[in-house]
Amino acid sequence: MRPAIHFDPALLLRAQGVKVAFFDVDGVLTDGGLLFSEAGEALKRFNTLDGHGLKMLQQAGITPAVITGRDSPALRLRLQALGVVHAHFGTEDKRPAAEQTLAALGLDWSQAAAMGDDWPDLAVMQRSGFSCAPANAHMEARALADYVTEARGGDGAARQFCDLLMVASGRYVDLLEQYTR
Repeated sequence: MRPAIHFDPALLLRAQGVKVAFFDVDGVLTDGGLLFSEAGEALKRFNTLDGHGLKMLQQAGITPAVITGRDSPALRLRLQALGVVHAHFGTEDKRPAAEQTLAALGLDWSQAAAMGDDWPDLAVMQRSGFSCAPANAHMEARALADYVTEARGGDGAARQFCDLLMVASGRYVDLLEQYTR
């Protein structure tokens, strides 16, 4: 099967060599809205396209990692279901959390990609070899990003980022063929 997806070759060159991808949650893996139950529990809506993208990244040899300023049972359950083992919760200063993950994986910033939507994500985005923002991200995140998705956060933006990384890694076609045999 011939892939329908296409990215600018210069963009793909910039994303080559990525071994870990950092994701924010609110505004990236969710739409950024906060819903609370009567008991005060935060409820989140996740997109299955984004989730499948995170799983496919792992198959492509790229480690997904989550760094978020919030924590919730719903988020922990979702990440567990997706097999995401590198996660930092309740982290306002995200750079040290990213550096901890890089050290654990034996990687450096040039091998990292980051997707964020607001100011707390900028330090990680700025240091990473490749950065991305959803279409509805704050203007500073969009201005810093190497790639801005067409989709909004929580509505397939993370999947577009994952697809780009899989194409840049050279694994997209192989993985697609597994589903079309």
